Amino acid sequence: MMLPRHLQLLLLGALLLPGLAVAVPPIQHWTLENGTRVYFIESDSLPIVDIRLTFDAASARDGELPGLARLTNALLDQGNAGLSADEIARRLETVGARLSGGSERDMAWLQLRSLTEPKALEQALDTLTRIVGAPEFPVDAFERQKARMLVGLQAVKQSPDALGERAFYRALYGDHPYANPPAGTEESLARISRRDVIDFYRRYYTTGNAVIALVGAIDRAQAEALAERLSAALPAGPAAPPLPPVAPLQQARAEHIPFQSAQTHIMVGQPAIGRDSADIYAFTVGNHILGGGGLVSLLTSAMRDRHGLSYSTSSGFVPSARPGPFIISTQVRTESTADAIEVLRDTFISFLREGPTRQQLDLAVRNITGGYPLSLDSNADLLGYLSMIGYYGLPLDYLETYPERIAAVTAEEVRQAFRRHLDPNRLVTVMVGPQPDPATGAEATAAATAPAE
Repeated sequence: MMLPRHLQLLLLGALLLPGLAVAVPPIQHWTLENGTRVYFIESDSLPIVDIRLTFDAASARDGELPGLARLTNALLDQGNAGLSADEIARRLETVGARLSGGSERDMAWLQLRSLTEPKALEQALDTLTRIVGAPEFPVDAFERQKARMLVGLQAVKQSPDALGERAFYRALYGDHPYANPPAGTEESLARISRRDVIDFYRRYYTTGNAVIALVGAIDRAQAEALAERLSAALPAGPAAPPLPPVAPLQQARAEHIPFQSAQTHIMVGQPAIGRDSADIYAFTVGNHILGGGGLVSLLTSAMRDRHGLSYSTSSGFVPSARPGPFIISTQVRTESTADAIEVLRDTFISFLREGPTRQQLDLAVRNITGGYPLSLDSNADLLGYLSMIGYYGLPLDYLETYPERIAAVTAEEVRQAFRRHLDPNRLVTVMVGPQPDPATGAEATAAATAPAE
């Protein structure tokens, strides 16, 4: 009989502590002569191979043309080496291969899953090399994809969450590239030309700017040959230069975006932590306790159980090449906005001052380490981690040592990590919802910008 998921987590947590041994396949790594970095895990559980090419070619590289990176990524398979988009799709479909891709703020990627049967793998690989190495960016596909992205921007206007996220990143990052919305704007998309797309591809989809991750039923020699073949298809070129530092916020800021909805959506936060920070483990545990642990987290308990303001409140953070955002989010009745912001701030400030209790710390560690093996139970999961390790240059033993590092976090380390990276007097608060009456609006702004006592 299959145990419910929550019982599986408890059982795994009990098995992991105190030993915390997790069986992780060894990661093999090498760098090709042309600068492409390769990461490989051999896994013969299924006769498949998963391949992911990751590039420093996301919206942080858009410059003055937000949306350019995502547009370029979406056009990579829309006509290649004399083959139409339909022909490319059929070549993959006939051998059971699956292709996906995407582009966010830090990274862009293409991902292929193929059977390892020689003929199927050969056709899938040949198609992938055409996609990454010989995109033609046809005019009709270019115009069609721009039109799709413009339709997507209309959907953004109807989503309080999407509107809030855009305003939140603008307020946090100002002139930094992370402020660029990955999907672009109507104005920027209108200015992007096909020449811009071609130039972006030639600059950022290069050998020195690529990481290849491989997971599957192939051996080292096959992995080396596969990586060489894919890398050789790419334009030669260097890695992208480092992104500029993120300037610290100088003061608290509150912004209200009018939107006709039943509730007001609230986001509170600031730039916090980079992927390479030594505080990443303490910050992970602390965030789990504060708002990332679901219904038992401090923010949910305060907002839902004690004050009845919101059923859904959470916190999270996005560790990136440069300090990514720490975000507290919730939705409340508009007339409760000021009260909700005050409760969020009070709970957050209290956690900064006092940190977690021993019981809260132990429960968070058990939850995180208990669920960890389930996050490694498929090749696709391993591939995602492997790409992250390669892209951010993390240690090769990252997966193996992660549970032990989480278990070693102390309450004092959580307190210090949060204090180092977060300042309650410089929080950005974005509210999306109906226009409040003057008194309520003034109260919400005052609550959002009040200095910590």
